[in-house]
Amino acid sequence: MKKAGIIMIIGSLLLLGLFKFPLWNIMLGAPQYPDPLGMNIYIQGIQGVQEFDIQNINGLNHYIGMRTIPKAEDMWEFEVFPLVIGIMVGLGVIIGLLGFFGKVSYKWFLGWFILMSVLGIMGMYDFNQWLIDYGTNLDPRAIMKLENLDGTPMSYKPPLLGYQKMLNFDVDSWPATGAYMIFVGMMLTVVAFFVGKYEHNKIKKSNI
Repeated sequence: MKKAGIIMIIGSLLLLGLFKFPLWNIMLGAPQYPDPLGMNIYIQGIQGVQEFDIQNINGLNHYIGMRTIPKAEDMWEFEVFPLVIGIMVGLGVIIGLLGFFGKVSYKWFLGWFILMSVLGIMGMYDFNQWLIDYGTNLDPRAIMKLENLDGTPMSYKPPLLGYQKMLNFDVDSWPATGAYMIFVGMMLTVVAFFVGKYEHNKIKKSNI
């Protein structure tokens, strides 16, 4: 399964892009901000798209009682995520090498994909829970206290995916380069599974 093994290795190594490129991007646009404010979310922490974006977002959040954007040391995820990605890359490369030398079944490629999918779903769930807490757990002493029509406190949770209007801000939340690299890498491991299956069946027939 030489071809399948090589594809598996390439797919796994694409995840290393997460150590350089952002996983997610959130942009906030409003009439008073001709150049939208933005956050790039990496597996190691959160950075502003422009130099003073985080500072400006924190200033706006102060008025409505939202907490400041957390630093890397404030969230355990930014310690765990790089470790998880590193382990999955190493595991994928090892499986690919073993497949290249015919030491493991092509089914291991699919197993890696399933495991990575589960971890990805867990990561997205955790990210959404953070957004909920960040947008709803407000300081009761905030300067501005806005309510919904039913009298309940207004939530400022950014969308997990897509567009949302929040007061006079247009908020967009979309995958960034790192997320697309994960997607391509994972799809390559699926390709490796089918190529490995084809190579396995071809060898099996030739031995009959």
